[in-house]
Amino acid sequence: MNPFWSMSTSSSRKRPETEEKTLTGELRTSPPRTSTKKQLPSIPKNAVPMTKPASPAPSSQSTNGTHASYGPFYLEYSLLAEFTLVVKQKLPGVYVQPSYRSALMWFGVIFIRHGLYQDGVFKFTVYIPDNYPDGDCPRLVFDLPVFHPLVDPLSGELDVKRAFAKWRRNHNHIWQVLMYARRVFYKIDTTSPLNPEAAVLYEKDIQLFKSKVVDSIKLCSSHLFDQPKIEDPYAISFSPWNPAIHDEAREKMLTQKELCWEEENDLLKLLGCCGYSPGEMSAQQQSQEHF
Repeated sequence: MNPFWSMSTSSSRKRPETEEKTLTGELRTSPPRTSTKKQLPSIPKNAVPMTKPASPAPSSQSTNGTHASYGPFYLEYSLLAEFTLVVKQKLPGVYVQPSYRSALMWFGVIFIRHGLYQDGVFKFTVYIPDNYPDGDCPRLVFDLPVFHPLVDPLSGELDVKRAFAKWRRNHNHIWQVLMYARRVFYKIDTTSPLNPEAAVLYEKDIQLFKSKVVDSIKLCSSHLFDQPKIEDPYAISFSPWNPAIHDEAREKMLTQKELCWEEENDLLKLLGCCGYSPGEMSAQQQSQEHF
């Protein structure tokens, strides 16, 4: 027990309740204090006993200490690490740019160089869950529905979940979604299609399938210079070639020095993302060129 508290309580017991000491040392009497004992209200009739309230269900973030502690900061750095991985992969014909307004939305475009969809230029948007990387896989939606068995003919959404049925944290990455989106135009899969017509034509009437693919490519090309559907400063847009503007931009792109491997790897380590060795990166790049 605190000595000061013990002393004050013991001294107060020696003094009568009806006396209070004034500042001048005199004693004065005060009227006895009435007891103000609190009482609980009586229990009403037909009352139902209350049960102990159930504890609230833990939130999705509380199960993950990192998310509960850092929240949006962890998400921001996770997406920055993901974009760094995309840059390192150098996916052939695939270009993406995170949105200015939301890190959970990336704008992209795919250029198809050969195969049935040769000369196709398909703009798309990647939508990332707000609980990334602990939620579902990101969604990829083309600006215009491409005639393809795995693309919804109405919404333009690509069936990404067939490749990523369960998104695994620290194992799956957004660059893999982009690589999958590119690969579906070179290796056609008709099982459980989102566009049954495209799947049937590919299996039974390849010539008509090719004709519809050409029409789809022409349709996308005719809208290539349209304003982006989403108003965003970083949305990807195309314009006719202007030498006064594009020649200089092309020179900068060709002469720009790339980040050295050590700097990129240090950045990935800083962001808590597993890096790849140069040998692994080279092997992955070679495997990508086969598609």
